[in-house]
Amino acid sequence: MPTETTAVPTGIAALLAGYREGGLQVRTTVEALLERIAARGEDGVWISVASASTLRARAAELDARGAAGLPLFGVPVAVKDNIDVAGLPTTAACPAFARVPDRDAGAVRRLRDAGALVVGKTNLDQFATGLTGQRSPYGGCESVFGGDLISGGSSSGSAVAVAAGLVPVALGTDTAGSGRVPAALNGIVGLKPTRGLIGTSGVVPACRSLDCVSVFTTDLGDAASVLAVLAGPDPDDPWSRTGVPLPPVAAPRLALPADLGPADGLDQAMGARFDEVASVAAGRAAGVVHTPVDALREAGDLLYDGPWVAERLAALTGFLADHRDDVLPVTRAVIERGSGYDAVATFRARHRLQELRAWCRGLFVRADVLLLPTVPTTFTRAEIAADPVGRNAVLGRYTQFTNLLDLAAVAVPAGFTADGRPCGVTLVGPAFSETRLLAAAAALVPVEVP
Repeated sequence: MPTETTAVPTGIAALLAGYREGGLQVRTTVEALLERIAARGEDGVWISVASASTLRARAAELDARGAAGLPLFGVPVAVKDNIDVAGLPTTAACPAFARVPDRDAGAVRRLRDAGALVVGKTNLDQFATGLTGQRSPYGGCESVFGGDLISGGSSSGSAVAVAAGLVPVALGTDTAGSGRVPAALNGIVGLKPTRGLIGTSGVVPACRSLDCVSVFTTDLGDAASVLAVLAGPDPDDPWSRTGVPLPPVAAPRLALPADLGPADGLDQAMGARFDEVASVAAGRAAGVVHTPVDALREAGDLLYDGPWVAERLAALTGFLADHRDDVLPVTRAVIERGSGYDAVATFRARHRLQELRAWCRGLFVRADVLLLPTVPTTFTRAEIAADPVGRNAVLGRYTQFTNLLDLAAVAVPAGFTADGRPCGVTLVGPAFSETRLLAAAAALVPVEVP
């Protein structure tokens, strides 16, 4: 027999409607939340959760205040554990790194001010270095679709928390694809905004010049609602910036890749499903441009096979000097590769990147959005354990160029392959094109196609 708590909706829009029109109270939402988390058991999603008394006290505060002027009133939110939440430890999935901040990260503060209920801190690939969701001493997450399929990462716990219906929204971070790869592998929306649009104060750096706070939801409308709260200047973040948002286009001009294939790791079933989705999207677009994407591949290679990996080392040099054995060997090996690049290599890569950015500007003169697979294939946890570095690299093939090229992106679910695996696609656009991308995703991308 369903209880009052299990009947509580999990989407943002439905929750807000319940508060406004259905007599739903935040305390009821909290009890449902606690029930759902307990029912999942040890699933590797959480590193820490606020106490029941803390959540109930926040619910009482919100119920007494009322929803007026609070766009996220009573909405439970999970936060990736490389983003500070006052009173909860920030570990970045490394126990020796743990500290308890006395203030929220800028993005978390905006959520609280909008009436959100911060539930806890979610698991991740250690120091946000990885795309698998398996590089954590707190355990590896499995996709909500089961079958030993990886959850993707590094924002693994945040994605699974949303996909499993524990919370309607979660914050991740996205430097190489960490806010999009797990969205694809769990069938949800992953919004990676323009660098600097959402402040990164209180975020443990991965590559500080590239890091973004990302958003996971179950639908595009909820993602837009959360972005409206989070976007804006962050006085504590020197990388914070604003720009003129690109408006939505009723019938976007669509760019499609002309040269995807096995060399990217794209498997046959995933490629066939992408072709189906792309065919429907092309039929809904105002026009189609077929473009080579080798420039995107080249830019993406700079992230781990170029001097930007040294930026990860720059953030952690002091910690590694004192705690080298406290870092997972695979994580440490990736980060320490940064010592192999000097200033000359860095400037050469910067100059080449500027040329690749110019190529991108030309593409987005001819098209409004670019459609790509989010991941070229999927892996089981056993397959990742057998080749943790090589298979991790495959997962980022269509994601890791975006921040280097100063692009925005939204990953959306696109049904399943013929052999039953989740498929996701990503729409990519220029900086400050989030509104355009969300509208284009709703207009162009079918969840199911014939």
